[in-house]
Amino acid sequence: MKSVVLGVLSGLLLVLAYPPWGWGLVAPFAIGGFLWAITEARRPADAWFTGWGFGIAFFGFLFPWLGELVDPAIIALGPLVLVQAVFMAVFARVLHRFGLDRPWLWWMAATGGWAAMEIVRLRFPFGGFGWGLAGYPMGEYTLTRGATQFFGTTGWSVLVVGLAAAVVVWMGVSERGPAVAVVGLAAVALFAGAIAPAVSDGEPVRVAIVQGSTPCPQQRCAGERAAIYDASLELTRTLEPGTVDLVIWPEGSTGFSVDPVLDPRIAAEMGAEAERLGAVLLAGGDRPLSDTEWTNANVVFDPTGSIVGEYPKRHPVPFGEYIPFRPLFAWIPDLSRVPRDMIRGSDPVVFDEGFGPFGSVISFESAFSRYARNTINDGARLLIVATSQASYPFSNASDQLIAMTRMRSAELGVDVVHGAITGKSTLITDGGTVGESTDLVAAQVLIGTVEMRDSGATLYAQLGDWLALAAAIGLGGAAFYARRE
Repeated sequence: MKSVVLGVLSGLLLVLAYPPWGWGLVAPFAIGGFLWAITEARRPADAWFTGWGFGIAFFGFLFPWLGELVDPAIIALGPLVLVQAVFMAVFARVLHRFGLDRPWLWWMAATGGWAAMEIVRLRFPFGGFGWGLAGYPMGEYTLTRGATQFFGTTGWSVLVVGLAAAVVVWMGVSERGPAVAVVGLAAVALFAGAIAPAVSDGEPVRVAIVQGSTPCPQQRCAGERAAIYDASLELTRTLEPGTVDLVIWPEGSTGFSVDPVLDPRIAAEMGAEAERLGAVLLAGGDRPLSDTEWTNANVVFDPTGSIVGEYPKRHPVPFGEYIPFRPLFAWIPDLSRVPRDMIRGSDPVVFDEGFGPFGSVISFESAFSRYARNTINDGARLLIVATSQASYPFSNASDQLIAMTRMRSAELGVDVVHGAITGKSTLITDGGTVGESTDLVAAQVLIGTVEMRDSGATLYAQLGDWLALAAAIGLGGAAFYARRE
C-alpha cells in the first residue's frame, strides 16, 4: 500500500529531527509527508496501518537504546514502540474521516488531532511517555526557543503540525488560508520572544556537578553504589572552600548501603563536605523502605552540614522503577530485576538555603513539563534535574534528555542544572542554551555559573498547555460541524 510505505518513510525521516542528529527543520517536512500519506489512504484500514507504520518506524528508531536494558532487546523496546504506535494509528484513523474537500475542517482536524494525541500520550498509559513530541525539535534554534515561553513544547507541536497540515492543504486544494494563519501566529510569537526573551536575570549561583560515574557501566556489579558514593565524595573533596554555592550529586550517587538518611556515618561525611565548602549539597539516592518498597529522593544538606529535607520522585518509570499490576506480569522473568516498587512523592518541594529558592525533578520526570512547571509555580527560581542513565550509558539517551530539559528552561525562563551519574552533565542557561558538558561514563566535576530568575512567571508557567488544549478543542468543533453537514 502506497500510503503505508509513505508513512514509514515519513517516520524514519522524523527521527532525524531529534538527537543525535538534531535536524529540527526536518520535522514539518516529515510530518507533512505523514499527513499526505493519510490523504492517500483509500480505506479506513489503510489509514490505520499508515499511522501504525509511521509510529513503529519513528519510535522504533528514536530510542533504540532502550533495548540495552535487557537481552533480547525486543522485550524492552517492542511493547513500548507498539503502544506508542497505536496513538499514531488512532490519529490517522480519525483524520481519515475528514477530506481535503473541506480544507479548513481537515486542517483543524489534523492540527487538533495531533494536539489531542500528545495530551493523552503525556498521561496514559501509566502516567504517559514524553519522548517524541513534535515540538521538541524547535529547541534546536535560539529563535524558536525564545517563543517557547508563550505556549511550551506542546504549543510548538501545534505550530509544527499546523504548518505541515497547511502545506498539504495548499498543495492539495490550493487553499492558502491555514498557511497564512499558522505562519502569522508563529511570526508574532517569534518576534515577541526575540525582543523579550525569557531568561534568568537574578543573582549568580556558582555550581559544581559531581559526576561520580560507575566502575561497571550497564552491569550492576556488587558494591557499585558504594563505589559511586566513594568516587563522589573524593571528587567533592577536590573543591576549594568558598568556590561554589551549590553542589549536585546526581540520581544514584547514594542509597541502600550508603544512604545518608539511614546511615549516620554517611550523613556525617556528606555534611562535613557541605560545611567545609559553605555550600548547599543536593544528593540523589535510592532508599529501601521495606522488602517490597523503596523511594528515589534528592536529599538536601545546608551549609552547616545538616539535612534540611528531601524531594521524593513523583513519576516512577513503569516496569523500571515499579511494576504496574505486578501479579499480572509475574510470568516475565526479566521483571525480577525490579523486586521493589517505588513509592512516589505527591508534591513539589522548594528549598531556600541562602542563594534563593530552588527545586528539583528526577530523571524521567524532566520529560514532562508539568513537574518542572508546578515546581516553578511553587516558588523555585532555579531548576535542578538529577538523573542517572546508568542503564543506557553509551547511547544517545543523554543527549535526548538534555534536549528535553533544554525546553523546560525555555518554557519557564529558568536556568537548569542537569546532573547525571553516567550520562552527560551540563548547565542550561539563557532560556535553553546548553553549555559545556561532561563525557559519558566519566568521573568528572563540572563547575559553572547559573542565575536565579527574578522576573515573573512566563505565560506558559501560568497557563500551561493552553495552545494544545485550544487546538484539541478545535478538533471537537470540526467533528461537530462535520456531523451537522
